[in-house]
Amino acid sequence: MATLDSLLVPGAVELHGTAKDWRVAIRLAGSLLEDADTITADYTEAMVHSVEETGPYIVVAPGFAFAHARPSEAVKETSLSWVRLDEPVKFGHDSNDPVDLVVAFAARNDSEHLHAMKQLAKLLATKRDELDRVESEEELRAVLTATTQSKKQPAAKPQQASEPQEAKHTAADSVASKGKILTVCGNGLGTSLFLKNTLEQVLDEWGWGPYLNVEATDTISAKGRASEADFLLTSGEIAATLGDVGVPVHVIKDFTSMSEIDGALRELYDI
Repeated sequence: MATLDSLLVPGAVELHGTAKDWRVAIRLAGSLLEDADTITADYTEAMVHSVEETGPYIVVAPGFAFAHARPSEAVKETSLSWVRLDEPVKFGHDSNDPVDLVVAFAARNDSEHLHAMKQLAKLLATKRDELDRVESEEELRAVLTATTQSKKQPAAKPQQASEPQEAKHTAADSVASKGKILTVCGNGLGTSLFLKNTLEQVLDEWGWGPYLNVEATDTISAKGRASEADFLLTSGEIAATLGDVGVPVHVIKDFTSMSEIDGALRELYDI
């Protein structure tokens, strides 16, 4: 099972990076993986092109960008690099700019990194201050591998909500839950996983985890599968790409915020 510490390439850490804009920031993070020979330059450019094509959907939390692209032959080894910028740069995100932390991620497939993504989402939600203070790769790895349980963000439980179907019937125009929620990003293996992990934490807090299946998917698949789900959660940029898919598409600004997702669920399930 891959962990953040195991995927972070030795030496692929820059804690005082400089970049004049977001393209340079992504290329800096990509160059660390190129130097380690885990990716080729083509993958770095694919990460840049992904933002050029879809917008700053990779900026999933305040000050944080998760640079990635689809698995391809340009990825030699599943890996990630870590770049903290001395001066933040703007990606064009309406609420999470400017960005001072860029993590570049390259995957050979869409499954071997799931545990590591869950770790990263939790770290960003609970230990961002520590991540901002580290001054060496050794200190960074100590935070990544810490076993102390971080205190979760508060997410109040609804009163005795045993199944989502019961909660939804409080509205006159509500319908029975299909038991599925889709989280969506450009390629289905990066930012959508961040959102999936945080959503599942909220559902577990509510006691709804056993009743709802959360799936991370890409924009193309989401358009074809939207009817299977109660609703879709995604970024503003991806929501614009999806358009009308026949079910609600709700925009989440901070993919690591349990409180924001808690509020979204209460609105969507009419609690």
